[in-house]
Amino acid sequence: MAASLFAPFRCTCAVSQSRSTIIHSTRVWASFSPPSSLSTRPLSRLSPNSMSQPSSAAESTPLTSEDDAVEAQSSDVLVQYVVLRRDLTDTWPVGSVVTQGCHASVSAIWSNKDDPHTLQYCSPENIDSMHKVTLEVKGETQILNLSAKLTAGGIAHKLWIEQPENFPTCLATKPYPKSIVSPYFKKLKLCK
Repeated sequence: MAASLFAPFRCTCAVSQSRSTIIHSTRVWASFSPPSSLSTRPLSRLSPNSMSQPSSAAESTPLTSEDDAVEAQSSDVLVQYVVLRRDLTDTWPVGSVVTQGCHASVSAIWSNKDDPHTLQYCSPENIDSMHKVTLEVKGETQILNLSAKLTAGGIAHKLWIEQPENFPTCLATKPYPKSIVSPYFKKLKLCK
C-alpha cells in the first residue's frame, strides 16, 4: 500500500530509526512499524555525549542476544575526519572553506575506493548514516604538521592543495574505525 502512495511522487524516502517514520525532506508522509528483523538500539543505551557510541555500562554488559552481538560489532564506528584551517575563515566566505573540506573528503574516499573500510562506509546499508568529524587547526603550519603526523602513522588521507593559489586548505582521512584514527585528533577542537 505504501508503494502505491509514493509511486506518483517518485520520492526517495529515508527511514528514521529514532522516530519510526518515513521522512521525505522535512515532511512526514506516513508512519510505519519497523520490521522485526530491523535491529535498533534503545535510546537508554546511548551515551548523552554521543549519537552513535554505547554508554560504558552497555559496553560492560555481556552479550545475551543477536541484537547485542550486532551492537558490539558496530560499536567501533567507521569515521572520516575532516580538518579545516581556521585562519581561512577570516578572509574567505564560510561556504568556500566548507567546499575545501568537501573536496578533500571526496578525494580521500575516491583515492581509497577499493579499501574495505571505505567500501563498508559507502555501502548501501551505511550510506545514509555516515559519521564525519570536522575539526579545525589554526593555520597552514598546523595542517602541514598534522599531515606529516598522519603520514608517519600510516593514516591514509588527502591534504587538499587549492589551485591556483597552491597552498594547503584542509585534509580528510579515508574512513577508519574510530579506535584506530581518533588518537591522532585528540588535541584538535571541533570546527565552529
